[in-house]
Amino acid sequence: MNKFRNYFSIISIGFSSFVFSQGSVAVSTYPQVSDNQNLVKDVTAEKALLSPKDQIEFNINKMFTDPVLRNANWGFVVYDPKTEKIVTAYNETAPLIPASTTKLLTTETAFSLLGTQYRWNTQLEYSGSIDADGVLTGNLYIVGSGDPSLGGNRGGAASYGQIVSQYLDAVKEKGIKKVTGDIIIQTAVFKENKSELPQNIVWLEQKNYYLPAGTTKDIDPRNEKLIINQSSNPFNQQKKYFYISPYANKLVYADKYEGGWVTTKVAEPPAFLANKLRESLVRNKITVIGKVTPKIVDRDPEPREILATYKSSTLEEIVDYTNQHSDNAYAEALLKSNGFQKLGDQTTESGRAAVTEHLKAVGFDLNGLNYMDGSGLSKAHTVTPISQVKFLASLMKRPYYKEYLASLPIAGQTGTLRKMFLVNSNGQIFAKTGTLNGVKCLAGYIKTRSNKTLVFSLLINRFSGSVDQVKNRMEQLLDPTLDL
Repeated sequence: MNKFRNYFSIISIGFSSFVFSQGSVAVSTYPQVSDNQNLVKDVTAEKALLSPKDQIEFNINKMFTDPVLRNANWGFVVYDPKTEKIVTAYNETAPLIPASTTKLLTTETAFSLLGTQYRWNTQLEYSGSIDADGVLTGNLYIVGSGDPSLGGNRGGAASYGQIVSQYLDAVKEKGIKKVTGDIIIQTAVFKENKSELPQNIVWLEQKNYYLPAGTTKDIDPRNEKLIINQSSNPFNQQKKYFYISPYANKLVYADKYEGGWVTTKVAEPPAFLANKLRESLVRNKITVIGKVTPKIVDRDPEPREILATYKSSTLEEIVDYTNQHSDNAYAEALLKSNGFQKLGDQTTESGRAAVTEHLKAVGFDLNGLNYMDGSGLSKAHTVTPISQVKFLASLMKRPYYKEYLASLPIAGQTGTLRKMFLVNSNGQIFAKTGTLNGVKCLAGYIKTRSNKTLVFSLLINRFSGSVDQVKNRMEQLLDPTLDL
């Protein structure tokens, strides 16, 4: 920091004719000498007198007295993967809350363990026998494998209606007209083994509210927004509001609702699919005597035959959706799939162990790392900017780097970066965003005007002011990197 402060003093002498405002325009504090002589300076004059690296360091120094950042804890680093050297940095070894830039680690681990073309199967099976009249004396089974996108109609996934239609056609083709047994859900369901809520979980930020499926009538997962105080909400009778986290089966309630909209997520997609299948069978005059029931543990499974198999979209498509839209539910499902692939157990703990073990194996700098969940919702997460950039630099040598880079939002164009960097850096920054209360982060790749690829991490904690003000400071710091 002393280096930057000394540098600031030297540069300040050279620019004593003007001072920089907090925005992009610098306004002189001196009077005009004549009508034709104005000391109002444009940022282009600033850029003409400073090299890109000097401009970045000058901007870093400005942040020390900026009301938005002067009390913040933040770190910044730009790294050249070709020379394996730091281009410029401030506080790069500080452990900081990364928010949703955590998804960079979760999704890359999934690519490494599963492969970009991996697909999850959700099968419709039957047990027993089918007589000449089409009576199935046995059960129907929905057998899944933890598909993160099941029925979501997002990221290349089919809707529940499309999957049910595929299953219904298979039942008809088999000649089944009556089912004497149950529709049994037997999936590699995420078996949550926590007894307490995740540490420091952020519930009410960014209007990400979660309602348990089945508590509101006729929820359509494709239409996720629901007004909390509408009359059909059964919670109105109790004057309480219930939230479910992206972690399975964890429910909390609050006396006061603090937002205008609620994002609903189906907590148990296989159960939702099974109930929709039963409804469709009955509508098509195929009788189902039994009920929909889960059977997570089946120590003595009966023989079954496959009627139909729904294959998910590819992991490449799911990761693309996860990173572009910063989807927390997808990220948590991917975390547990990582755990199952590595340790055979679909729990948050196994997922965390699988990710950290993978990171250690690929040489990730574990100093300052505290990896808590797959999405970055927990404020107990920490990571250092320098470890992020070295990790991202190492990915450029991986066989799936092209798919990984394509999953990142593009400045001014796609995903969560669509409304940032609309002018100078438009289309030249590829990065994952992260936002929590008092936390704003960005990490990814820069394509410079000289056609170099640089890697950067900018993690800001405990800022003052608005998120838009912090975004403005981020742009001020990163725009000059295009000229490096």
